[in-house]
Amino acid sequence: MLKLLHTFNKVILNPVIYVMFSVALVVFMYGVFQYVKDSDSPDARETGRRSMIWGVFGMFIMISVFAIMKLIMGTFGISNSGVSQIIP
Repeated sequence: MLKLLHTFNKVILNPVIYVMFSVALVVFMYGVFQYVKDSDSPDARETGRRSMIWGVFGMFIMISVFAIMKLIMGTFGISNSGVSQIIP
């Protein structure tokens, strides 16, 4: 069971977290680009600002998910390199 959790975390969950974090970073950078490129227009600045906020929010969520998974894996005694022994 622990080996299955480790494999699930390593093969499925971590790559999904990395991809979602990358998407949030791209949204943030797009917002910065919008904000700087169209600094004359208040509507474009608002759109850029909103994109930056959502990008930061998404990155925060992905970091939180990663930390929670690390906590859960540590609770079950699963290390990053494999299944560690659980000391009763």
